[in-house]
Amino acid sequence: MARHIVVGVDGSVPARAAVEWAAADAQSRGLGLRIVHVCEQWRYGDEGTRHCAGTLAAAADRARGLTREVEVTTELLPGNVIDALIGESASADSVVLGSRGLGGFAGLVLGSVGLGVAGHATGPVVIVRGPSVVRYGRVVVGDDGSDGSEAALKYAVDQARVRGLPLHVVFAWQMPIAPPLAAGYGMLIESAREQDIRRAAERVAPWQEKNPDVRIVGEQVVGHPADVLIRSGGTADLVVVGSRGLGGFASAVLGSVSHAVLHHVTCPVAVVRPRNARSLPAARRA
Repeated sequence: MARHIVVGVDGSVPARAAVEWAAADAQSRGLGLRIVHVCEQWRYGDEGTRHCAGTLAAAADRARGLTREVEVTTELLPGNVIDALIGESASADSVVLGSRGLGGFAGLVLGSVGLGVAGHATGPVVIVRGPSVVRYGRVVVGDDGSDGSEAALKYAVDQARVRGLPLHVVFAWQMPIAPPLAAGYGMLIESAREQDIRRAAERVAPWQEKNPDVRIVGEQVVGHPADVLIRSGGTADLVVVGSRGLGGFASAVLGSVSHAVLHHVTCPVAVVRPRNARSLPAARRA
């Protein structure tokens, strides 16, 4: 079992927020905190190395200042940022990143590093956009019955437990055909909707039975899954999604729903891949 959280830093404001979130998470869950900074090849040389080391030291000072109960370790890593962080995920409980680093374009909500790591990491990846200023008092997780959403549920239950918050399990039912074509299939569509919603509610019940110390609330909503989760995320302290659900293509490592949630939800978002899921080789990620 992994005993530490990894947080990647680069000196940006979102990265500082990621350190703060990761330090609090490590403290509440009794885990260590490993802070890494990837010094890419173009920054090599004495001056570049000193700059990287300074960035790493500042992040460690911030983490230690927030909690003295967490063991904080640091490492300066060479190589490609995405590949290095994916490698770190293999032995970590989770990887925490800022939404956009110093190298990103100002108009982008989520940078290429966050997307790349979230799509290929071995375990959960938490993307933090900025310091949390409002607490809503709930954790939200998306559920569609896939292996990915089951892994997301497990992570979300743990997060809700340590925070002492209720967990809202959100299932979004979307009409299978466009409204103009649905007129002649009203009874069939209604039957399918009722069946899917009943199954979603039945999936929640065992989680509540196994975790009586966490209040788990099932929500079955009609709408596009991305839209429903984005709305739910507007009043959540954390949103948890699987990396790819039942509707995804086999070749897509990060599904359209998780992609949309990462881009539009302002609170921290955790993307969870099942530990046995295979990642694409580096050559195919390029």
